[in-house]
Parts: sequence; structure tokens; C-alpha cells
Amino acid sequence: MTQFNEIYAKWMEKQIAEAESPRRRERLKLGLSHSSSALLQQIWLPAIGNLEHLHAEYEVRDLNNNYRYLDFAFIPGHSKGCIEVQDFRSHARDIEAGRFKDLCMKQALLTLEGWSFLPIAYLSIKEDPSLCKQLVLSFVGKFLAGSQTEGLHWAEAETLRYARRQLRPFTPTELALHLKLSDNRTRAILRNLLDKKLLDAHSGKQRYRTYRLANG
Repeated sequence: MTQFNEIYAKWMEKQIAEAESPRRRERLKLGLSHSSSALLQQIWLPAIGNLEHLHAEYEVRDLNNNYRYLDFAFIPGHSKGCIEVQDFRSHARDIEAGRFKDLCMKQALLTLEGWSFLPIAYLSIKEDPSLCKQLVLSFVGKFLAGSQTEGLHWAEAETLRYARRQLRPFTPTELALHLKLSDNRTRAILRNLLDKKLLDAHSGKQRYRTYRLANG
């Protein structure tokens, strides 16, 4: 059994055991779709390193009191994020007008209730996995911003915010321009964040390396 299969099996067992409604429990017992499993195996787990705070087939009620099921809900603390995997066959080319209207209403109503959305196309998982990983890192970082930046110097906190907005590794020179600080001061900030395991050195050595948000 691969590491992913072991982590996934334990996570699914916990999801089923903790499901509060029989409707969600039955959906979970049927298993996740191929595209949802691909997101976890190829994108989420490699980028984030765990499946914590992630809930599959998450049941919510919208403003019209209808049940809605989210592919994944990311709920660290009181924040609410929704990740939906869009399959072209079911969401675009072959979709009926009524179903498309309902999907749009679902997102609109849940957004009004404070949910943040991250739609990811299944084709992107297959063809652009690196970009998808960066999107997921930035999405997760958005919710973890408060806890990460508490007690940090303003420049360290701003560096983390900058890293979360980037969809690629960045250089010390780029960060120095953003912070309007000297090269030496910027590199000291990066070293401190590396020591605190809040940033990862993505590539290169010494003065030529690039940085990105830590996987968590």
C-alpha cells in the first residue's frame, strides 16, 4: 500500500465516522470521484503535506434551505473554503442549462454566507500540476495568514503575505524591491523565516536561490 493510499484510507475512515448526517455518510461510502481523488493525490497532499482541515462531500444548507454538497471544504478554525474540481464533460460541454444555472446559484448563495471558492479544472490537474499546487498553497495560506503572522516583525509578516500571492518561487531581489529594504536586510529576513520553517528554499544555493511558502 502506497503512502498516499494509507493516508487516504485513514482520512476517509475518519470522514465517514464523523459525518453528522446519514446523507453525507452514504455519499462518502460510495467513494470520491476519480477527479477528486486525483486532486488529493497529485496536488493537495504533495503541496500541503497532509489532509488536515479538509472535508469531502461536505454538507451545507444554502440561503434557500437546500442541501448542498461541496467536493471539499477546507475549514481551519472559523474560516470556510470550498474547493471544487470541474470536469469538462459534466460541467461544460454536456451540462444542461438548468444544471448550469443551479451551479451558479450554489456558488452565489454560499459566497453570501462567507465561503471562499477555489475551482480547479480536472484538465489542469493533469496538464498543469505545478500551477495547481501553487494555487492550493496560496488558497490555504489565505486562511492561515492570521496564525502565521502573529508575533512576527512587520517585514517578516509582509514577506509571508507576498509569498502567498506569488504563483511561483521568488528571488531575494524581487522581495527587496517589494519591501523597499536593502539586499542584506532582505536576506536576513528570509533566513529567519527559513529557520522558523515558514518559507522553503525552492532552488539554487546561497545568493542565487529562490523561495516559496512552506508546504505546512
